[in-house]
Amino acid sequence: MTDNVTSNRETMGFQAEVKQLLQLMIHSLYSNREIFLRELISNASDACDKLRFEGLHNSALFENDSELTIHVSYDKEAKTLTISDNGIGMSRDEVINNLGTIAKSGTREFFTQLSGDQQKDANLIGQFGVGFYSAFIVADKVSVLTRRAGENIDQGVSWESDGGGEFAIEMVERATRGTAITLHLREGQEDLLNGTKLRTIIHKYSDHIVQPILMKKEEWKDNAQQVLDEEETINQAFALWARPKTEISDDEYKGFYKHVGHDYEDPLAWTHARVEGRQEYTLLLYLPARAPFDLWERDASHGIKLYVRRVFIMDDATQLMPHYLRFVRGVVDTNDLPLNVSREILQESKDIEAIRSGCTKKVLGLLEDMAVKDPEKYAKFWDVFGRVLKEGVGEDFANKDKIAGLMRLASTYTNSPGETVSLADYISRMKEGQDKIYYITADTFNAAKNSPHLEVFRKKDIEVLLLTDHVDEWVVSNLSTFEGKHLVSVAKGGLDLGKLEDESEKQEQEKDAGAFKELTDKIKTSLSERVKEVRVTHRLTDSPACLVADVHDINSNLARLLKASGQKAPVSQPILEINPKHPVVLRLQAEENKFDDWASVLFDQALLAEGGQLDDPASFVKRINQLMLEMSSS
Repeated sequence: MTDNVTSNRETMGFQAEVKQLLQLMIHSLYSNREIFLRELISNASDACDKLRFEGLHNSALFENDSELTIHVSYDKEAKTLTISDNGIGMSRDEVINNLGTIAKSGTREFFTQLSGDQQKDANLIGQFGVGFYSAFIVADKVSVLTRRAGENIDQGVSWESDGGGEFAIEMVERATRGTAITLHLREGQEDLLNGTKLRTIIHKYSDHIVQPILMKKEEWKDNAQQVLDEEETINQAFALWARPKTEISDDEYKGFYKHVGHDYEDPLAWTHARVEGRQEYTLLLYLPARAPFDLWERDASHGIKLYVRRVFIMDDATQLMPHYLRFVRGVVDTNDLPLNVSREILQESKDIEAIRSGCTKKVLGLLEDMAVKDPEKYAKFWDVFGRVLKEGVGEDFANKDKIAGLMRLASTYTNSPGETVSLADYISRMKEGQDKIYYITADTFNAAKNSPHLEVFRKKDIEVLLLTDHVDEWVVSNLSTFEGKHLVSVAKGGLDLGKLEDESEKQEQEKDAGAFKELTDKIKTSLSERVKEVRVTHRLTDSPACLVADVHDINSNLARLLKASGQKAPVSQPILEINPKHPVVLRLQAEENKFDDWASVLFDQALLAEGGQLDDPASFVKRINQLMLEMSSS
């Protein structure tokens, strides 16, 4: 930022991302202009909630005025619209941080995804949650007057900007706490200077706001609309989640979601329930249609608001929802906690553990219901949040089987990268005599689909799950069985197809193992520093060789993931399995002069086929060239 100080007034430059956002607001979102009022009222409501919470510990912050309200007013002559609240307010530093910068992870990704398409960009802004700047959709200048609760009256702050590259900030006297935002409307926005119009917008978007939204009464008198001095409440000003479900319309549910989720899109689904028993609480939880930009930030805040007896306690109550459900938005209102509850108390509370368990089950039940009754909608959910939900297999032992049942995976059955196959689907298609769920993990779908480890499974038409998300290694390490069927990697340990192999195949394998023992011993000697064991396999039909991990060793894909994340992987050598019917292996059996070169090429090819990297690519290329030249001259 750049500072240009003149007495008490300073001119500062916006953060670069804010400049981009302001230009987007001004030029791209005009067709969706009504959202500005919803966003500013939501921010005012949040400010009131925060004062209520801080006031629990310091009643002096209320300054003898504990009735929290939001006011909306307009001035036709000045062409201004003002939204004010008597909430927590802001200090000078908070004004600069909140209105001059975007202190949020995912900022760069947000701007790279902007397309210039108004509707798409509006959706992105909704995910990012930068509601204050929506004021510039309808205003060519915005003025903010604020004072933080508990500060002296000379600690008021005035902020002003025309949406260009700078804003002015000044310390002023302000008798009342809270914030007033005044919009100087652009040409063509005069229809907003109308009480009926404003009431219609507020009823549409903000009826659910808990604090009273007040406007001056109006009446038709002397052939004109007259504004009276008396104020009236124009919203319901009642906690929506506390009302019976039968009295709440879908539009009201969706409107409330946009408030608590700071989202522009409708939610994908929601669950609303009152739980009674040892703990009494009400929950209203939503599944968003799109992922927030900080979804993959481990330290990102959650989206659950905690209320105690309808009094707001805290935002982002991480204790109310497991981390793998961090995309869920909504509120929990309980009767069984003290009003002065702190985050530290929450961490140790048995009541919170019970609420967390109940919320988790409600969300998983909502997902199970959606998966059965509306598979198309569930597919949309899985496409956005599937990788996050998978984390729960290792994080939530109590619900591991439920989460596993909700997973959707790619498979050789569909032979496409789309994750559409459930474990129950897989089991329903298992061959007669099959007692295992087979899978392979790899870096990419093509690497998994074309892996030599799948050759015998294709030959026998046995379905294999193709797992290519990084989190899949975490999943299979924590999920050993599903509905009594063991999950088995096709790239690990000895291949045991059980009853899927007939007796003659087993006898042939034993025969080949004896016939090629001299060759496998010779290859083991040649590759002694690179392999743990060399053996004959019948898992291959087209490839000469493949690498597998021993039963208790980590596989190569997991080792690569650990290395890429900067962690040390346990050192283990792979097992080289050779195809006794392949011409290259038969050639190697008769080779004398270049045996070591052929053995190295066989190993390197197997390593490349499973997605590995060569330690010495140049030597591999040189060796291949030499062998090709010798073969062409012989």
